[in-house]
Amino acid sequence: MLYPVILAGGIGTRLWPLSRSAMPKQFVAIAAGQSLLESTLNRLHGLQGLGPVNIVCNIDHRFLVAQQLEQRKQSARKSGFILLEPVSRNTAPAIALAAMTAFQQDVDASLLVLPADHLISDNAAFQSAVKTGYLIAQQDSLVTFGIVPTGPETGYGYIKRGDSHKVGKGFEVAKFVEKPDLARAQAYLASGEYCWNSGMFLFKAKSYLSELERLAPDIYSHCECAFKELERDIDFLRIPEKHFEECRSESIDYAVMEKTNRAVMVPLETNWSDLGSWDAMWKQGEKDIQGNMITGDVFQIGARNSYLHSTSRLLAVLGLDNTVVVETPDAVLVAEKQQAQQVKMLVQELGAQRRKEKDHHSLVYRPWGMFESLAQGSGFQVKHIVVNPGSAISLQRHQHRSEHWTVVKGKASIYIDGREFCLEENESTFVPQGSRHRLSNHGELAVEIIEVQVGEYLGEDDIERFEDLYGR
Repeated sequence: MLYPVILAGGIGTRLWPLSRSAMPKQFVAIAAGQSLLESTLNRLHGLQGLGPVNIVCNIDHRFLVAQQLEQRKQSARKSGFILLEPVSRNTAPAIALAAMTAFQQDVDASLLVLPADHLISDNAAFQSAVKTGYLIAQQDSLVTFGIVPTGPETGYGYIKRGDSHKVGKGFEVAKFVEKPDLARAQAYLASGEYCWNSGMFLFKAKSYLSELERLAPDIYSHCECAFKELERDIDFLRIPEKHFEECRSESIDYAVMEKTNRAVMVPLETNWSDLGSWDAMWKQGEKDIQGNMITGDVFQIGARNSYLHSTSRLLAVLGLDNTVVVETPDAVLVAEKQQAQQVKMLVQELGAQRRKEKDHHSLVYRPWGMFESLAQGSGFQVKHIVVNPGSAISLQRHQHRSEHWTVVKGKASIYIDGREFCLEENESTFVPQGSRHRLSNHGELAVEIIEVQVGEYLGEDDIERFEDLYGR
């Protein structure tokens, strides 16, 4: 059986400010109103012989994954496992833990490894390539999918094809090539012997594990130790931090694929992108007659070949050429399009200056719902809080602030220092500093409140939890 393994652990810094470490690009609605994770899941519809979908993600994003699965009316258990990485160690260890987990369930398991943040326009071509890859993988080959190039891209790695494989339409891999300069990319394109390295793979779980043990025994050993101590937490499998943190961070390309003699490439001819920069977003989108890709409330005069994106207000643009402008409620990016790959450096500098905008939007998602900061000043902060049906914030207290809650929608169940009561629309209560409190929603509709915080310190780390439905 073929088990999809979706790698959803990236943080997508090159698409800042839309993508941030607390809400990376794979969870943001980018493609036709869907998140890239949802698009990846939908891409699997219709494939025959498919087992449960398995997802590998950062532990901090587990509720984002669970929520998007729930939105598709698919519980995490029915979807397979959600494997939680305590730290990022790149793709080779992540795939190893997924392979060990799948192999434990099915010794003949084959894995279809897909990044969660790719855009593929032709599902039929994708599924045809997967079927070919599956046949080849049954010969104990490690299959990688090469995208037939449409231009001399310098932002992708390349794969040079060798002799035709004996099964299907695959080719032996002659070599992997790092991202080239423009002249070499043009030569690769002209030769017809190269494909873009997609980062998608298909192989038997036992085939990958045997090659990993042979070629990167240290990674295999740490992953094996971590696998023996996996902890099940409701719908999640938690990787123990000790063993995983000690593991070397390495990609599957460097650890295995570039060294193995079992690598086979299956070409995939489709409109594909890893959406690794705003320039890539511009290339993939629909454009007006001036070559502009426009999203949201944008008014422009004289702009050409630009990416213009507004999420919360009117964005007015005059006379820009080959420019990226991305507006969010708390940050605006303006960059020359050819500099789009350098956004990662900008984000690193924001991190060095400890700017909260590096990691968080003004709209912050929690397992129980979300909140948005509406106003903040010396000693106060105003938030709009939404608690989903059947959800509750943790039983908690704050040492440095008091809170005023006013219900603006729904019916909230309140607990404050042993006192329990309900609040309906246009009713309010006061939460004293240091009191134990909880807000719950037992109804069928979302509860919305306006919270006014007053105190000497208003940081999110001023939370002492006593009980929590979500194991935080």
